[in-house]
Amino acid sequence: MKYTTEVVVNVPRDEFIEKMMAPENMKHWQKGLLEFEQLSPNPGQEGAQMSLSYKMGKRQLSMVETIIKKQLPEEMHMTYDTKGVHNIQKNYFRDEGDKTRWISETEFQFSGFGMKLMGLLMPGAFKKQSLAYMEDFKAFAEKGESVLNN
Repeated sequence: MKYTTEVVVNVPRDEFIEKMMAPENMKHWQKGLLEFEQLSPNPGQEGAQMSLSYKMGKRQLSMVETIIKKQLPEEMHMTYDTKGVHNIQKNYFRDEGDKTRWISETEFQFSGFGMKLMGLLMPGAFKKQSLAYMEDFKAFAEKGESVLNN
């Protein structure tokens, strides 16, 4: 399953990248994030891995993020792996005057019958979740709004 989402954030690209790259900011725009842990001695660099834990509804979900390409301020690509799901996320950042256009190309690869079925039956839910994270980042970057206050 593949899709593209995008949002324009009303901050210059340098400020956008600075806010996005600070792991301590993730809790302000990634709803449900419980904790993160750097697994590599080179956090934020290509090949670096981080463990992420989320609470989504009544379930807890853990995944490993791996940075596969980092060419900031233009692009940054990551993979996210959890049981039954491999997610490839390619992020592109474009200047638009004093604003930043964030384009995210997402691909989900499912293994196991249950996850494949969920991907077939609920593709809109995945895209909706991706867009929600982007909109929450926009609110945080532009106005300092945190999902922790919701």
